[in-house]
Amino acid sequence: MQLSVVMPCYNEKDTIRDIVAQVLAQPFDMELLIVDDGSKDGTRDILAELGAAHPQIRVLLQPQNMGKGAALRRGFQEAKGDIVLVQDADLEYDPGEYGALMAPILAGKADVVYGSRFAGQSHRVLYFWHSVGNRLLTIFSNMATDLNLSDMETCYKVFRREVIQSIRLEEDRFGIEPEMTAKLAAKPGLRIFEVPISYNGRTYAEGKKIGVKDGFRAVYAISKYGILTRARR
Repeated sequence: MQLSVVMPCYNEKDTIRDIVAQVLAQPFDMELLIVDDGSKDGTRDILAELGAAHPQIRVLLQPQNMGKGAALRRGFQEAKGDIVLVQDADLEYDPGEYGALMAPILAGKADVVYGSRFAGQSHRVLYFWHSVGNRLLTIFSNMATDLNLSDMETCYKVFRREVIQSIRLEEDRFGIEPEMTAKLAAKPGLRIFEVPISYNGRTYAEGKKIGVKDGFRAVYAISKYGILTRARR
């Protein structure tokens, strides 16, 4: 079974070499699709170098900064593997956990797996209000979709390829997380699992990009896709 790792990337010159090395070190038949979202800090030069050195890497260049959602859409469309996994280009998530994330799918128990930062694994202690915001968004999403997720906003989402490619996604930025969740929840018979993951969050000074405006957009996306999608069921 081939794994397609989709990595949206924007201005990550300080972390991109490390995270790519960690991903490629995993013992799976893999393609790594790095979707650069208009980086201006030298990341694209590094990606050209990495792509030339590693045949598993496919570098996809967005014409300008279009947002994480747009980058993910492109990566999902281009993926060829049996399983598709989302990996951020920073160092907050550990590729060493791919095996645990894919296990429910490989065992035939799940179609989609979410990696939960709030299910008991180790994590770096950082922003209280950021964690509160994440949990509130998950609660609102669960209310709209009737799921019982503990971490809707997690980066680590894993899908059977035909599942994620069957969904029409629209959000260009971080609103894609609740949109994706709502549209997955609306698919009849889809089996969604959660597994605990570790988390080494970074500070805003270290390059964290999500902010308050993204939280408001997530609330909008939950209302638009979650509540309306559930109403159509």
